[in-house]
Amino acid sequence: MTFRFTAIAACALAASPAFAQDDYDRTDWPSSFTVGTASQGGTYFAYGSGWANLVGEELGLSGGAEVTGGPMQNMALVHTGDAAFGMTTMGPARESLEGTNPIAPGLEMTNVCAMFPMYQTPFSVTALSSSGIESISDIPDGARIGFGPAGSTSDTYFPRMMDELGVNYERRNGGWSDLGGQLQDGLLDVIAFAAGIPVPAVSQLEVQTDVNIIEFTDEEQQTLLDAFPVAAFDIAADTYSTLEEPATSVAMWNFAVANCDLPASFVEAVVDTVMSDNARMVNIHRAAESTTPENADKNTVLPWHPGAAAWFRENTDAEIPDDMVHGG
Repeated sequence: MTFRFTAIAACALAASPAFAQDDYDRTDWPSSFTVGTASQGGTYFAYGSGWANLVGEELGLSGGAEVTGGPMQNMALVHTGDAAFGMTTMGPARESLEGTNPIAPGLEMTNVCAMFPMYQTPFSVTALSSSGIESISDIPDGARIGFGPAGSTSDTYFPRMMDELGVNYERRNGGWSDLGGQLQDGLLDVIAFAAGIPVPAVSQLEVQTDVNIIEFTDEEQQTLLDAFPVAAFDIAADTYSTLEEPATSVAMWNFAVANCDLPASFVEAVVDTVMSDNARMVNIHRAAESTTPENADKNTVLPWHPGAAAWFRENTDAEIPDDMVHGG
C-alpha cells in the first residue's frame, strides 16, 4: 500500500468533521455498538471507552467499551460479530488472520477489517525501586513477572521476548490494575507492560511508591528487533515522573478494527468522528497524538473496511489499492 498526504489536507482534518449527522444514509445502522478493549487500568480500556463515548454522542447512538482479554480476544469478538468494533496490535492481527490465534486455533479470522490507526504500544518493564532491579540483567532467576491479561499483546509477546533475552521467570496473568497492586504488595517482582503510554497503572504506582522503569540496552533492543515484528521506540522522559531521560524500548502498532459486515456508511461516520478532530482524541488519552491520517500506512496486515477506505480516500490524499479493501 502507498499513502500520500498533504499539509493542506491535514489542516482541514483538524478543523471539523467532514460530515454532519444528517449527511449519512443510516439504513441498517445498529442502534448500539460495543468496542472490545482490554482490562481496566490499561490504555486500551481508557482509550476505547473514550472513543466509544465520543462516537455514541456524535452519532446519537448507544456505545460503550467492553472489558476483554485484549487484542487476541478482540479479533475473535469482532470476527464473529459479538463486538462491532475492537482494538488490536498488528502482531495478533496477523496471527488471527493466519489461523493461529490461541483463542480459536485453526480459525482464520478474515471478517475483521481495519478502521483507523491508534498508536504504538511500547514494551516496558516496571519494578519497585526497593527491589534493586534496575535492568533486564538484574531480574533474578525465577522472578514472578506479571504479563497482563491472558491472550493480550503483552502476554503473547513479552514472555517470548524474555525468553529471547535469557530471563527465567514464573509467569503470572491478570488485569493491569490488579498486577500493579500485587507488585506494590510484594507478590510480584516485575510487571512487563505492553500498552499505550502513559500506562494508567504505572502512573498510579508512581504516585503511591517509588518505581524503576527499566529500559532495554542497545544490544537487547537489537535482539528484539531481529526476532519480533516490532520497531525501535523511545519512551519520552516526560511520560512518567520517574524518568529523567528517554527510555529505550520497542513498540508495535495498534489499529481500531470493525466487523467487515457493518454498513459502510456507519463505519465511515465512525472514522470521521474519530479522525477529524485529533484534539478531542488527545483529551481522551495522550497516546492519541498518533491517531492521525498519516499513520494509516502502518497497516500492512488487515484489509480495510470499505467505509474506512472511503473516508481516507475522500478526505486525504491516501491511495488505498482495491485489493487491500474488503470485498475489493
